[in-house]
Amino acid sequence: MADKEKLSFTTREALFYHETIRPGKIEIIASKPMATQRDLSLAYSPGVAAPVEAIAADPRLAAKYTARSNLVAVISNGTAILGLGNLGALASKPVMEGKAVLFKRFADVDSIDIELDTEDPQKFIEAVALMEPSFGGINLEDIAAPECFIIEQALRERMNIPVMHDDQHGTAIISAAGLINACHLTGRELKDVKMVVNGAGASALACTSLAKSLGIRHENVIVCDRAGPIYPGRENVDQWKSAHAVETEARSLEEALGGADIFLGLSAAGALKPEWVKKMADRPIIFAMANPTPEIMPDEAKAVRPDAIIATGRSDFPNQVNNVLGFPFIFRGALDVQATTINDEMKIAAARAIAQLARETVPEEVAAAYGETHAFGEDYIIPAPFDPRLMEVVSSAVAKAAMDSGVALAPIEDLDAYRHSLKARLNPTTSVLTQVYETAKANPKRVVFAEAEEDVVLRAAIQFRDFGYGTPVLVGRTEKVKEKLAELAVDDIDSFEIQNSKTSEHVPAMNEYLYNRLMRRGYTERDVGRLVNQERNVFAALLVALGHGDAMISGLTRTFAQTAREVNLVLDPKPDEIPYGIHLMIGKNYTVFLADTTINERPSAEQLAHIARKTAKVAQRLGHEPRVAFLSYSTFGNPSGKWLDSIRGAVSILDEEKPNFEYEGEMAPDAALNPKVMELYPFSRLSAPANVLVMPGLQSANLSAKLLRELAGASTIGPMLVGMQKPVQIAPMTAIAPDVLTLAVLAAAGVVD
Repeated sequence: MADKEKLSFTTREALFYHETIRPGKIEIIASKPMATQRDLSLAYSPGVAAPVEAIAADPRLAAKYTARSNLVAVISNGTAILGLGNLGALASKPVMEGKAVLFKRFADVDSIDIELDTEDPQKFIEAVALMEPSFGGINLEDIAAPECFIIEQALRERMNIPVMHDDQHGTAIISAAGLINACHLTGRELKDVKMVVNGAGASALACTSLAKSLGIRHENVIVCDRAGPIYPGRENVDQWKSAHAVETEARSLEEALGGADIFLGLSAAGALKPEWVKKMADRPIIFAMANPTPEIMPDEAKAVRPDAIIATGRSDFPNQVNNVLGFPFIFRGALDVQATTINDEMKIAAARAIAQLARETVPEEVAAAYGETHAFGEDYIIPAPFDPRLMEVVSSAVAKAAMDSGVALAPIEDLDAYRHSLKARLNPTTSVLTQVYETAKANPKRVVFAEAEEDVVLRAAIQFRDFGYGTPVLVGRTEKVKEKLAELAVDDIDSFEIQNSKTSEHVPAMNEYLYNRLMRRGYTERDVGRLVNQERNVFAALLVALGHGDAMISGLTRTFAQTAREVNLVLDPKPDEIPYGIHLMIGKNYTVFLADTTINERPSAEQLAHIARKTAKVAQRLGHEPRVAFLSYSTFGNPSGKWLDSIRGAVSILDEEKPNFEYEGEMAPDAALNPKVMELYPFSRLSAPANVLVMPGLQSANLSAKLLRELAGASTIGPMLVGMQKPVQIAPMTAIAPDVLTLAVLAAAGVVD
């Protein structure tokens, strides 16, 4: 592994991702000011004495004065690393850091990974139990069976905080939600179904137990391991397997499947043969969850039983059983009521909430993930993993179940207010951007990468293809691009499409098209030929104009203004529109849209109104209710000045149009963003701080965008170019590969059209 030249591109990119900026995926950031001596004296000595004494007197106050109530430990010994086996505690750290990232990303739960270097269950139990004062919950991960059963049971008995082994119960909860809906669609009652489980590891047995808790009868479930069905008296069956033994004459999986309603597999690829599926009951329910290859591929099952409802663990098939639908929100609800455990009632509540969510009308941003509108049915029995409603629905259901079952130390009085607070806790942009990536994957496009000789661009182009977003069209000198691909450890170099202006068959048509376009703008045929042959942005834009590409990305080697001028020689704005740029500033729980940051130096009233309308639509597509502020140095005429007419004119235009979004102006940034300052203007039409900031001119807009990018600490996307007839994005010259990839995907998905 030390010689990276011998690694595949995918492996090198994964290693690069983990080592770049700073090693790993997590960091600790202070949540309070730390700038002055006073801050430090409150944070440490002598200020800490007050909360220390308060907690000593009443331990429940730790939830009020420390981070414990929102802190989960992700703990493993690396004995069953996701699909890789027993590679040890240290090797499991990247996975545990990744799980901590998922907690934060999906449910705003702070998490720290802990890797314990022991395979002795008792030592593991003792180490974790001693850490109870530090954490509000324990997420066990990647621990081999049967030790995971022993460890979880002992910790749940000893600790007075939630403990869950996600490999068991996360899968169980999501599969249970799917089973509820599959039985509903097929008119089955859970108490009457016959289920066959293939696999007897931690996940399979947890799925079986929860299915029985939901109402499937014990005697109607046959669990099979490698040796076949588990029945009373069978040899070499441990206590966890024997708990699910039933009387049966079947001695093989094939025999057990006769007349079965449900197959639930957590075993191995190919374990379910198509001919065995024929023996199942009408409208069979097949959950083939082995990863990465299921027990039977969906097309194989459908070939013999077109009436089957099928779920897998894969994202490239409908009905993905994905633990990220559950564990972040289960812990979110448990932490918020200070639950002492995660019990069956809470798991069942989570499963039923997830199942019910799949039956509700699918919001537009979720439907976009599949490239078409989806509704509850055979191919949509489990919600999309990035459905923004999961936080609100699942967490509140778990919290209520904890209260109803008597394990909540801090019950919530107003559940409606709690649900509202959950909705506001995360930035919807992050969920919707994930959906944008899925949209691109569902509708792959040809994107022209105009500067393919640059490492940053090539990395983005390779990822664009490898992740399934579409086909990259690489513009550059053929041998130079191939040389760069080889340096990046790409094995199938010849599979990439490279367009070279010196050799492209499209050049004659390009020359004709561009000459007809520019001949009355002072360009000769020789000028046009030189542009096509020497200017990559012109050549790339012509590929798009002539239909050889659907979108283009450029900007790494030339300024935004110069790149835009070259593109404009070939491509026009949309009819009745003006092109302009948007910067997205993305924080933990907010997004601000700045426009126009790139094109129009001194917009007129009509242009400002147009920019406001279009940016509001972009905000809506990214999951926000737009609140537009027309910014100025003046707030409602104080002070007055000669530069206000265009802003006031834009507001008047919107007053006549009565658009379906809030807007106000002219106003200074603090009057648009600071709630205390906003209180000084009770007549303002903004119900909350603005999230769309329309800038009065290019100078202030571009300065603001770049200052915020460098100083504010928020993530930045953009500038995003809006209003062109064909999708074009111009990345900043300082962009890194993820930035270029994001803009390419946004162009391909049409979010900013």
